Amino acid sequence: MAAPIDTIDQVTRYLDLAGVLACAMLGGAVSRSEGLDLFGFLVVGIVSGLGGGIIRDTLLQQGPPVALTDYAYLPTAVLGTLISFVIHLSEPAWDRLFTALDAAVIGFWAVTGAQKTLAAGLGWLPAVLLGITTAVGGGATRDVLLRRVPAVFGGNGLYATVAAVVAGTMVVCTYLGAPALGIVLGITCSLVLRLAAVRFGWGLPNGLDWQPHTRLAQAFRGARPPRRRRRVRRADGED
Repeated sequence: MAAPIDTIDQVTRYLDLAGVLACAMLGGAVSRSEGLDLFGFLVVGIVSGLGGGIIRDTLLQQGPPVALTDYAYLPTAVLGTLISFVIHLSEPAWDRLFTALDAAVIGFWAVTGAQKTLAAGLGWLPAVLLGITTAVGGGATRDVLLRRVPAVFGGNGLYATVAAVVAGTMVVCTYLGAPALGIVLGITCSLVLRLAAVRFGWGLPNGLDWQPHTRLAQAFRGARPPRRRRRVRRADGED
């Protein structure tokens, strides 16, 4: 499934814009749950929709971020935010839509992040890392803006893990000379893995709940070591 470079670049642009639209809608959904007004919707939606791509393009150092040079990006982010602001859905419907959009965003942006990194002449590892960064950057920035623990840090049904799989798939297919196949497989993997993770409750293990047993471990945990009771010899010779 070899395709001309110009065609792959054009497809990547459309996928990038689709990710902007979807992630801006996610930002709008979060804004609704926080009870924000229209301005709050717009700020959170734009940050959510454009954040990951801006971080990616800044790290690639290939000129200004595409969100600042391609005039389709900001209107797309605003459109996604306004869709969430105007449409009123029930909570179960929003949950289903949120999950589907989330899965789509991971696929779109992990693919575009990896492809843009390879096109910039970098290797497979930076491509995977920036694929993950593109997929999770906007949502993490949005959560920090709202003073929430970023969802990517856990309890979200394999988010960054799916992005890594998608970016890795895109990298392998590109090295094999089939980037178009990588796009199709990457997005398919994202939808299947993310939806399955949410459906079956898959997730990475949390930190082990261990207790300190040495003075050094207690110091790292911020716990004071137990004080040893001194044995006092009584005057009558008993302990």
